[in-house]
Amino acid sequence: MADVTLRPVTDDNRDEVTALRVSPEQEEYVASVADSFADAERYPEAMPRYWAIYADETPVGFIMISDDVPPGDPTLLGPYFLWRLLVDARHQRRGYGRAALAALGDYLATRPGATELLTSVHPGEVGSPMGFYLRLGFQDTGVDHEGERVLRLPL
Repeated sequence: MADVTLRPVTDDNRDEVTALRVSPEQEEYVASVADSFADAERYPEAMPRYWAIYADETPVGFIMISDDVPPGDPTLLGPYFLWRLLVDARHQRRGYGRAALAALGDYLATRPGATELLTSVHPGEVGSPMGFYLRLGFQDTGVDHEGERVLRLPL
């Protein structure tokens, strides 16, 4: 398998990363990279941090977290929340999403108080990432947040 790394999004790779897309049946479950950038600007209190996912020298995906959100805002999940994970449709089923989450785990090991990673998913039959997350060890908390099911991964 290719070497999978998380790299900063810069002026040099922003267009390539923004052009990444999931399959049509996944679009209702996974926001675009452009929408993710807009959300990061719109919600700075969510402490957004994001990277491009590279397989060797090719951008194959995008990942964004809430990074050490201060307690107190009931609308924000955290302190560590997987806000977005997108692997381009042309690069799926090669282990890149799993490898990106492993690299994210390495990053979170350096963060204060990072004992779990939360995410939320919109359940559905075709295209929902729920099964992917459950296979990776995320646990269904039974909690709904803004219409999505909250999952947790112990770190």
